[in-house]
Amino acid sequence: MKSPFAKSGHAILLLAILFSNTQVTSGTASHTICKKSKLFTARKIVAWSAPSAGRDFFYKSGLAIDADGAARAYHPNDRPGLDSLAHAGHRGNWWALVTDNEKKSGTPIVQGTSDPAPGYYVSTTALYDRANPNPRDPHRYVDAANIPYVVLHPKALRYARLGDFATVVNLHNGKVSAAIVADESAPNLPVGEGSIALAKALGIDSSPRHGGQDGEVVYIIYSGSGNGGPRKLEEVLANSNQLFEAWGGLDRLNACLAGE
Repeated sequence: MKSPFAKSGHAILLLAILFSNTQVTSGTASHTICKKSKLFTARKIVAWSAPSAGRDFFYKSGLAIDADGAARAYHPNDRPGLDSLAHAGHRGNWWALVTDNEKKSGTPIVQGTSDPAPGYYVSTTALYDRANPNPRDPHRYVDAANIPYVVLHPKALRYARLGDFATVVNLHNGKVSAAIVADESAPNLPVGEGSIALAKALGIDSSPRHGGQDGEVVYIIYSGSGNGGPRKLEEVLANSNQLFEAWGGLDRLNACLAGE
């Protein structure tokens, strides 16, 4: 199948990266050839590695929206939350919230007056600031509303780790976003999930309740590129953009998708 980036034989235009006027430069001619091999398959989604790209890998799927880590992600009364409380768990099994005994079986902690969103639950991400010893502090986790992040399937985390950088491309509109790996999905969920901020950068409906996109989203994961901790937005942008350019940029991605 002809690559989604090619249209009427014209070269693809360079695209702006998330919240930045910096453009991604195309790779050199040596990057326009993509010899790829299957790395793993998860939920019928194939992840590919390209030998010259080291341990990096990429895959194409859709984008489900993750609110985890956002201050207003979940509310005791459900409706005020950005996402449905059912996506955070249920009594006896709160997998996305901080609880009083720091176990899934505990009672969820409600933010106080000095927290970013008093009355809302403290929502977690698998990636958190280990230098912050307070698990009840919402700032300890990666804010889905402001940081573009991706959620990896457990199989993918055998080849990458939390805190690694990524680049995500929406093939429907050509928009590109820098990102960081900040959360892990359940093994039985579809592959392809990212934060509210990531969806906004890609021009996708960012509502965790009804947004997202079916298919045509490509994720490039730069294995071993992070330090195992959260990063500020400017660090995510700078590192991901640099890694995408070194990987080969849109020219290489175009070549890697050709024939799919």
